[in-house]
This record gives sequence, structure tokens and C-alpha cells, in this order.
Amino acid sequence: MLREVRAVRYVTALREGGSLPGLVAADDGALYVAKFRGAAQGRKALVAEVVAGELARRLGLRVPELVRAEVDPVIALGEPEQQVQELVQASGGTNLGMAFLSRAFGFDPLAFPVDPLLAGRVVWFDALIGNVDRSWRNPNLLVRQGELWLIDHGASLIFHHNWPRAGASARRPFDAGDHALLRFGPRVAAADAELAGLVTEALLDEVLALVPEQWLADEPGFGSADEVRAAYTAQLAERVAGPRDWLPEVGG
Repeated sequence: MLREVRAVRYVTALREGGSLPGLVAADDGALYVAKFRGAAQGRKALVAEVVAGELARRLGLRVPELVRAEVDPVIALGEPEQQVQELVQASGGTNLGMAFLSRAFGFDPLAFPVDPLLAGRVVWFDALIGNVDRSWRNPNLLVRQGELWLIDHGASLIFHHNWPRAGASARRPFDAGDHALLRFGPRVAAADAELAGLVTEALLDEVLALVPEQWLADEPGFGSADEVRAAYTAQLAERVAGPRDWLPEVGG
């Protein structure tokens, strides 16, 4: 289970994404970027954040700590913006928190070169989860002390928006033409040889167990949250099992 914190103060809205995340202070004294389940993308965006983020972590990629952020809507009562008040009011209970990385800055491909092996791992991972939101226009990458960090995976795992047709997308090719790291010659084939064998059903089950039950409950077509977890595991396990002709032919 993800570590749980309680949001005690809404600090400010962050307007980089369409879901209007907010910076909140928690009862452990730390700051977190809160992703709210009352946002337009709904709870499936939070599921994608946990599944993708924790899978990336287990594959050796850097992702800020993810936590269960318990939110009482009263924390936004002093906010002057009505949109923020309405969002937090609609998000009472368990939301997602991402540890705020102080002194981190947005990735600039012209200022921060990336090793082709690391670039290959990131492209391979994005291809696995179908992450279309790592383009040169919106990299969703941070740099801190010379290290590359991955953030914002809510737009991945698109298959879970249409479970009846999810199986048909397990071999869908990944278009890396706009990927933020393409210019660095990502060694995708080398990453495939390194990472594919690590993505086992046991690892996927471990990651899915971290998703809060509330975000999986009452999913149409499923009898329980555990059935939904099993569907995610099956979908990703089938995609990685091969042939992995969905991988982009870039780098080496």
C-alpha cells in the first residue's frame, strides 16, 4: 500500500496540466503535488499514475514518491478561485500525491543531454504503457542535480477507458515520432533486452496492489476491485510477452 498522508493546507494551483493539480502541504511536513479524483480525467488518471509510476520505479527509472493523499475539502475554503474550490469539494477522500521535487526544473533537450541507454529505457517504458504525453512540446520530465525524473503518467494506459476493446490494443504500435528524447538516439532494442524480462505477472500484481480500492470499485463489467487489478495485469503481461513489434524502430 502507498504511504498515506493528510493534506492540511492547499498552497497553490499548478496550471501546467489540464487537470488543475495543486501543491498541498501535508501532515508529515512535506509538500506534494496533489492530483484530484474530482478532476475531469477522473479516478482512472490516478490509477494510471500509480500503475505507470510504480512500474517505472521498479524498472530503475526515477519517479517522485507517490502517496495516498487524504483530502478534507475544507482546506480550499480560503481559495479565492471558484474553480479550485469546486475541484477540491468534489475530491474529498483519497487522492494522489506526488512528492514535490525542490530545486528541480523542467527538462530542456537543448540544455540537458541524455545518455542513449537511458533515453532507450524511457522510450521503451512509454511504449509499454502507451504514454502519448512525453512529447517535445510537453516532456513531463524534470531535472534535479543532473538526474532525470519522470512525472505525470495520467494519460497512459488508454485501454482502461474501454475495457471491452482493451485486448485489441495489446499489440498497438507506439508512435515515438514526437517523443522528447528521440533526438538522443534512444537505444530501444538494448532497453528491450534489459527490461522486458523484468515485467512479470508477479511484478505487475505487486504494482496493482498499490492502487487504492476506492479507485477501482464499481468498474462496469467487473465484480470486484481484484478483478480489475487482474485485468490490468493481463493486459500489460500480454503486451510485453511478445512479439514486441509495437516497439518503435529507433536507436539501437
